[in-house]
Formats: sequence, C-alpha cells, structure tokens
Amino acid sequence: MTSKRAMTLRAQWLGRELRQLREMSGLTLKEVGAFIQRDGGTVSRIEAGIYPARTPDVRAMLDLYGVTEVSRRDGLIKLAGEVWQAGWWDSYSEDLSKIMVDYAWVESRARRICSFDTLVIPGLLQTRAYMEAVQAAVVDSSPVQITSGVRFRLTRQQILSDPQPPRIEAILDEGVLRRCAGGPAVLKSQLEHVLALSEQPHIEIRVLPFSSGAHASPEGPFRIFDMPDPYPEVVYMDTPGGGIYVESREVPRFVLKLDHIRRDAYEPSESKKFIRTLIDSLP
Repeated sequence: MTSKRAMTLRAQWLGRELRQLREMSGLTLKEVGAFIQRDGGTVSRIEAGIYPARTPDVRAMLDLYGVTEVSRRDGLIKLAGEVWQAGWWDSYSEDLSKIMVDYAWVESRARRICSFDTLVIPGLLQTRAYMEAVQAAVVDSSPVQITSGVRFRLTRQQILSDPQPPRIEAILDEGVLRRCAGGPAVLKSQLEHVLALSEQPHIEIRVLPFSSGAHASPEGPFRIFDMPDPYPEVVYMDTPGGGIYVESREVPRFVLKLDHIRRDAYEPSESKKFIRTLIDSLP
C-alpha cells in the first residue's frame, strides 16, 4: 500500500516544496536526515515523492527550515496529511492508470476548472449512455474496464452537487457536439444534459464554431485547474501515451491559449441557442 501512495502527484508536490525549502536553507540531505532521525536517502526519497512524508517529519523539517508563516506551514502540513489520506479514487488504482486516479484527486480539490475539448464531451458533463459509448470505442477495452471507467466518471460527477462546487467553464469545439457517439439518440440526450447543466450558476458552456477557423490549440484539448494553497495551478493534457500534467511557468501559456479560444467562441447564451438548434436537427 505504501508504494502505491508514494508515487502520487500529491506526494511529488510535497516533496518538491520540501526540496526547495531545504536548498534555500543551504542544508544537505544528511543534515536534514540527522535532524528528523532518518538517513539522507530517506529524505531524498521524500523529496522525489517516492516515499510519502509523515506529518511529524514535515513539521520537523519546517521547523528546521525556519518556516514560520502560518498559512505556509498549515498548507504544507495539510498536504502531508493528503499524501496518506485515502480517498474514493484510490479504490480504482487496480483498474485505472495512476494518472487518472491522481486526476480525480486534483479535480476534487480544484476551485475552478477551465477546459477546451475537441474530441468528446468532458467527463463531468457526460451522461451514462454517452460514457459507455466513449469507453467502448477505446481499443482493447474490456467489459470490466468499461464498467469501472463509467462508475469512476459517475462518482467524479458528484462534485457538481457539492455545497461549494468548483466553477466550471467548458469550451466545446463544434465537432464535439456533432460527433454521434452511441448514435443520434445518445447524442441528443447528451446535448440536452449539457443544456440542463449550463443553467446551473457555477457551470458555463461555450461553443467554438467551425466558422471561427483555426484555433489557438492545434495540439488538442486541455484542462486548467485553479487550485487552493498549497497546491500549484496545473494543466492536464491527454496524449496517446497517457495523460500529463504541466505546472509552474508553463501554465500561463495555456491560460493565454484559453483566452484566445474564448474570444472566438460563442457567448454562453448564444452557445445555448446553438446547442438547441443541433438538438432539434437530430432525428
């Protein structure tokens, strides 16, 4: 169990923060290890995210590094607790990739999620029938994997009804709305579902029409997660080799991309009318 948690994204974030603090303090791994009564190799593994740091060790490190700012200390100690805390997503570690398990954790912590999609409706906005059609189209997907993937997405959607849900801004390429995943009936139900969700105050839907021409993300879809402290703002992208996370200095580039795409997209009210027109055109 320890090895599974050790390589989570949250363990890597915590390790990176601790490494930066140690380097700023001018201390060696051996010196830090002696202070917390561990060897330097263990400290190195903590900083790499390979070994999850225990909260008492993190407190001791922060004392050693002279971190006295309350919000900074509390944020890193909270993150240390998150490293060891098991969530519902961890139960899917045997069926889904570590990237997707991490994705659910990031999604559950985000204050705002902004996305641009060019291939399928975002998972948080999908109906069950649409999910099944998308999952079934994946090469070599087994019935067990399809069932697990659908259950995983349905559970993720529960954040939309939280007392304080994240703000959602989804920009959908017109092609996403026209692709009949599962057939016209499934698509029609899916588009009706998107319209219904767009009426919620924390969900904003925009459509990027074909008529807008080339757009700012020819590489494909992406998601920007605005995270509370101490988590960094992060971008997620799907690739043929699996999902990747982009952080720190690269994030503003994606924010700029989204700004340009938003500028070319329909306004929310116009987008709703466009989606309604598509629905009415379906058999």
